[in-house]
Amino acid sequence: MAEQQVLSPDAPLASNQMQRAVSPTMPPLGFGSLRDITSQPAVRKALPAIALTGAIGLAAITYFALSTPAQTPLFQGLAEADKAAVADALQASGISYSLDPGTGAISVDAGKVYEARMLLAGQGLPKAQPNGDAVIASLPMGSSRAVEGETLRGAREADLARTIEAIDAVKTARVHLATPEPSVFVREAREPAASVMLTLQQGRSLSEAQVRAIRHLVASSVPSLSADLVSVIDQSGALLSSDQASAEDKMFQLQMQMEDRYRQAVVALLTPIAGAGNFSVEVNADVDASESQSTRETYPKDDRALRSEEGNKSVSGSAGQDAVGIPGALANQPPPASELTNTPPGAETAANGAGTQSEETYTRSFDVGREIAVTHQPQGGLRRLSVAVALRDGQGAKKRSAADVAALENLVKGAVGFNAERGDVVAISARPFAEQTETPVNFWDQPWFFPMVQQIGAVLAALVAFIFIGRPLMKAAKGRMAAAKEQAETEQQLLAVTSNPRASKEVTIEMIEAAPSYEARANLVRSFIRQDPERAALVVRQMIGERSDG
Repeated sequence: MAEQQVLSPDAPLASNQMQRAVSPTMPPLGFGSLRDITSQPAVRKALPAIALTGAIGLAAITYFALSTPAQTPLFQGLAEADKAAVADALQASGISYSLDPGTGAISVDAGKVYEARMLLAGQGLPKAQPNGDAVIASLPMGSSRAVEGETLRGAREADLARTIEAIDAVKTARVHLATPEPSVFVREAREPAASVMLTLQQGRSLSEAQVRAIRHLVASSVPSLSADLVSVIDQSGALLSSDQASAEDKMFQLQMQMEDRYRQAVVALLTPIAGAGNFSVEVNADVDASESQSTRETYPKDDRALRSEEGNKSVSGSAGQDAVGIPGALANQPPPASELTNTPPGAETAANGAGTQSEETYTRSFDVGREIAVTHQPQGGLRRLSVAVALRDGQGAKKRSAADVAALENLVKGAVGFNAERGDVVAISARPFAEQTETPVNFWDQPWFFPMVQQIGAVLAALVAFIFIGRPLMKAAKGRMAAAKEQAETEQQLLAVTSNPRASKEVTIEMIEAAPSYEARANLVRSFIRQDPERAALVVRQMIGERSDG
């Protein structure tokens, strides 16, 4: 009974201690809240590892999020087969890529775009557009006539594009055919036309003969299509079919070609003499854009020739001579007066003197000389040529003399076909050139600066996240772990004492207060009384005195 009276005042304290000690070992009531989860012993023991792992993971996520380079689309609008082939090639080459889930575009790191494109180009990727057989094979059954016509036209365009891509200088080609519907009315009939878009290889160009060949190739593949209605342009938008260009464009191209030809001639002449980079050449060709034609007909004054001559001559006797001819005929009669008047004066005199009479009748035709001259002056004639050459005088070197400059001027005149009658001008000047100073490039404009800033920023962000987030979490987890460990050790000691009171040598007040249950607390009190009865009696007196005072 005494023991029950001693323990009864502290029964609420023992109940609280019992609830506090028993609650960690009781099964959890639920995992609905984070507090219930973290109150578990296993979770408390794993909190430091969880905090360390979370801090490292947060730092890694921050690092990779900031250090990941910008992604640039490699190709867009590819077919699924081309995407698979490109992805396999990139994966085999060790180039990381990403696939946009929205557009399906393949993207790689911004610094590896050209490397990836060169790699894929070496493997023939992406493939060219499908050929005509594939387009026709994909035509669904039961298609309308309009759909069938458009499909056939697309197949023809694809085949023409693949054929044009076989040219060495052509990288890709697109062909568009404009074939109007046939009409029974002549007035509504329209001729078909075509356009060709070429993407040329880097540094390559097409000659006029090649462009003509492409136009005739397209025109020969489409019925009723004329080569004049085929337009060819390159990736820069320049019209390659020159006959469709305007007259001004043609003259400008002609002028550029003439100036370039003369410039190349002067450069080829001066390079071995002055050295590359020691001179500068500019050429201006004045091209005549007018066209004239004249016809002239002249008749020389003394230029004539006998073309034909016709005539007859007759001789007859006079009255003092014997009669001639056939007797009784009219021929023996003297001629009439009209016929005698046509006798030339000399002939009449000779006839009177000689006793004979003659008559001559001639018809002559003459050709007069005629000269016809046709003069045609086409467009593009060179009216005047101007050439300017600047020679470099080396720093500290001997200046060129006037004789040297004159000799170079004669060489340049011979190279360009100098003609003084046209008013051609050749000017040569020797003087020091301005030194070209290289513009300093800022270090932040260097290609390595931005990736380095990304890496450093990612490292700093990871350190900041670890210091301000990871370390507090780790300290809190370690504190909870230490408190849980200390409490577990106390509980083990209390359980050992309550289960075997005799094994314990000394029972303290702190052990009694930390008892996990009422029964354990009672056992400790009994052990404490048996261990030190006097001290126990003193404690009872104090408790009774406190109650009586209260």
